[in-house]
Amino acid sequence: MIDGLVDLHIHSNLSCDGDFSPEELIKMAEALKFRAIAIADHDTVEAYPEAINIGQAYGIEVIPNIEITTVFDSREFHLLLPFIDWESEAIGDIIGQMERSRLEEAQTRVARLQEIGLKITWEEVWEKCGGLPPLGVKIAQVVLDKPESRENPLLSRYYDEKGQALAPYLFYQDFFAEGGLAYVPKKHIWLEEVLKLAPLTGGVPVLSHPGAYFQRTTKNDLVHLKSLGLEGLEVYTSYHLPEEVQFYKLLADELDLVPTAGSDFHGRIKPRVSFGLIKDGNYQMVEKLKQRKKR
Repeated sequence: MIDGLVDLHIHSNLSCDGDFSPEELIKMAEALKFRAIAIADHDTVEAYPEAINIGQAYGIEVIPNIEITTVFDSREFHLLLPFIDWESEAIGDIIGQMERSRLEEAQTRVARLQEIGLKITWEEVWEKCGGLPPLGVKIAQVVLDKPESRENPLLSRYYDEKGQALAPYLFYQDFFAEGGLAYVPKKHIWLEEVLKLAPLTGGVPVLSHPGAYFQRTTKNDLVHLKSLGLEGLEVYTSYHLPEEVQFYKLLADELDLVPTAGSDFHGRIKPRVSFGLIKDGNYQMVEKLKQRKKR
């Protein structure tokens, strides 16, 4: 049987910027009659094995996954590893390296914000993230949630009606993207290194949201990454406009990459991305990824 809705890219509250527990996500999946989901938290596999066991109780297949933050060609690239062995030594090494680099990056970002006069402390960011190294959009949310930030002329555009829904991402682009007021050069693990280690993790490498503004993935990028072991491409995602879906679907077919679907659902931090937003995922994608894993 190859039918049934799937979403292979969902975040839980074990990601620093996710809102819902694995059980809450699984209940949402049950309510919308999904057959399978993959909880792919940022640089952590803390959801497993509990999420799999909860999924079995609700009749939802939970595919173990992770989203790894990497650097490729001076850009930030995100890599999914569905079917990961969360207890493997290789993934433990990758996560350890990522925790160190993300913590250093986050602390430096907060320090840069302080230097330009924003009222924010590392202690409050750390507390709001529950002791998890925060991503840039989460730091942005902490800043924007502070009542005094509304009085800062530097931040006024994030509170108007036009920008409020996407405020954390607008803030990220203005402050943390290359050339931004609090930009910190990326020092994360190289994507090529993760692809080399991927077989040792048990996961099947799938590139997340290739059309995202911070990735801008080209055909040449994909040809190179395919030669290093990339097996799938997230074609159907909340990041892509219809023309980008078409572009990356054609590339996936041409390069023999499994096209996958993932909403990148987080919760509050992405108010326009609702659970179940992406309806293009089907169980055939899961079967094709399983075949790649076997080979």
